[in-house]
Amino acid sequence: MAENGGTRPSVVVLGGGYGGVKAAKLLDDVADVTLVDPSDAFLHNLAALRALVAPEWLERIFLPYQRLLVHGRYLQDRAVAVDGRQVTLASGQRLEPDYLILATGSSYAFPAKIGEPDTAEAKAKARTAHEDLVSAERVLLVGAGPVGLELAGEIKAAFPGKHVTIADVAADILPGPFDQELRDELRRQLGELGVELKLGSPLRELPGAEPATAAPIAIVTEAGEKLTADIWFRCFGVTLHTDYLRGSLAAARDARGYLQVDEHLRVKGHDRVFAIGDITDADRDMAAFAGMQGELLAGNLRAVITGEGEPVAYERQPAMIVVPLGPEGGAGQLPGHEGVVGAAAIAEIKGRSLLLERTESIFDAPDAA
Repeated sequence: MAENGGTRPSVVVLGGGYGGVKAAKLLDDVADVTLVDPSDAFLHNLAALRALVAPEWLERIFLPYQRLLVHGRYLQDRAVAVDGRQVTLASGQRLEPDYLILATGSSYAFPAKIGEPDTAEAKAKARTAHEDLVSAERVLLVGAGPVGLELAGEIKAAFPGKHVTIADVAADILPGPFDQELRDELRRQLGELGVELKLGSPLRELPGAEPATAAPIAIVTEAGEKLTADIWFRCFGVTLHTDYLRGSLAAARDARGYLQVDEHLRVKGHDRVFAIGDITDADRDMAAFAGMQGELLAGNLRAVITGEGEPVAYERQPAMIVVPLGPEGGAGQLPGHEGVVGAAAIAEIKGRSLLLERTESIFDAPDAA
């Protein structure tokens, strides 16, 4: 049975990341959708590292939210308090939709995420960092996770003569539930690129200079090894955006700070409040998983609204990752593929295009009159 007797129910989506835009877009024709995000444009973060070394990408990776919805509306604002379905925005506006989707995501160190709500300021920040990178001969990346590895690959592909060092307290690269064979292949390619790995000993302290800024860097590991560079980048540390949660929603977070959701992505203890993406315990923090959750949740809400179809449960995804090392290198681990996915396939899947066209395709609403 269709809900509300033909009246379009209201849906508020807080957060315009990969999950939020997917959910908002797919509900636009059956609900009165409001998308709330503090930025004026969606940033295709998957290409942010490429834009650091090739700033011409900056003209393509910012996609205005005004081009997302045909029927719904976008508010450039942010939630400051959410209790149940009652939403208070920084502007003072209050919303209480029939359905609330929390998709506020996380922040990460620049340049993996730029963190500037104004597109012009974000582009200027990236261009300044590019110029500082160009001037540097030695580059230090602190963190040997996916961001550190991918950034090393981007820098060496664009500037083969630069000396790039990755430092991490871990004894190996790429933490997580991945096969050792994948780590070995990535290390092999990094070695061929000339990337130096300094693993297994913590830094006595982080560099005193601001990250992504040209400055003399000289630090020492606990093992006594000195590392020098002309610029450094922080490639670790995720901060969840859940500080606006109040009452029982705040209490629904687990010990790590993630919102607990059921198999239908409903927040624990709430009937019409859902959460997707990085802020939930549904899966690992990956853009692809956030998009999958947004699509599944939109399908489930469509079924409730239209009375057609049945809700589908979200299933935690198996270990998978694609790590480009520049446009033509990299390796990955994908379900259904035996062994390591090699550089040629990674370049075809992600390395060359960085999946930009797929994201661009949903921002197809006509410009407002």
